[in-house]
Amino acid sequence: MPKQRGLPLSRYSTRDLADLVVEQGITGSISGTTVWRWLTRDAIRPWTFRRWIFPRDPEFTVKAGRVLDLYHRHWQGVPLRPDECVLSADEKPGIQARARTHATAAPAPGTVTRVEHEYARAGALVYLAAWDVHRAKVFGRCEPTSGIAPFDALVAQVMQHAPYASARRVFWIVDNGSSHRGPAAAERLATRWPNLTLVHLPIHASWLNQIEIVFSILQRKVLRPNAFASLFELEDSILSFQDRYQAHAKPFDWKYTRQDLARLLARITSEQLTLKIPA
Repeated sequence: MPKQRGLPLSRYSTRDLADLVVEQGITGSISGTTVWRWLTRDAIRPWTFRRWIFPRDPEFTVKAGRVLDLYHRHWQGVPLRPDECVLSADEKPGIQARARTHATAAPAPGTVTRVEHEYARAGALVYLAAWDVHRAKVFGRCEPTSGIAPFDALVAQVMQHAPYASARRVFWIVDNGSSHRGPAAAERLATRWPNLTLVHLPIHASWLNQIEIVFSILQRKVLRPNAFASLFELEDSILSFQDRYQAHAKPFDWKYTRQDLARLLARITSEQLTLKIPA
């Protein structure tokens, strides 16, 4: 890394690398373009970076494993019955309604869609949704804020109707957000809905939550670019898309298994030892 060489840089550019090669006497001269071409050929790109994080939940394997089991219709080693359901739920907060100063211009030959840069803020809302993993149904609602009451309203919206009201068990997979965190949330919801089992993901494991896939589809197809004159228009667009999407939705082809997780954690453990970062 640059700092290990005493350089006041966070990462190298191709020009920095070219200068370094010359300073070390490897060659008399070389261009940044040549450095870029050689390194790109070997899939080495020190001028780029991505963020990552080590798992820090001591029960990561246990919590992630039971979620993966549910996706494959198992719970505690026993196959789920036909009258048992699995839902993945979360909130997508801070969705803004941006009233553009000028209307978005449609694409034309040789011209892409043009979106006005300036806008007036028309407020923001939260989209709460639950995705039936095996039936490919999405249930959602828009609220001014997140919290226990809005989340409980989403749960009631689902649990009051078939097949969930009469199901033997309904598993709700959630992250560790404040509205459904810990044993208190599990007890609160189970008291009202005796057939509901709250299943928490490990910390920093949203990538295992299937509702995040639904949110990403919503983001690409509805919320980007953002051009809504009011919160009413924004909410109507979200809920209308929800109805349109589930009319032809299919369950996600989820292939990630406990074996894949074990390989990932083994690799991460090896990297932790290499970097001397405590587990």
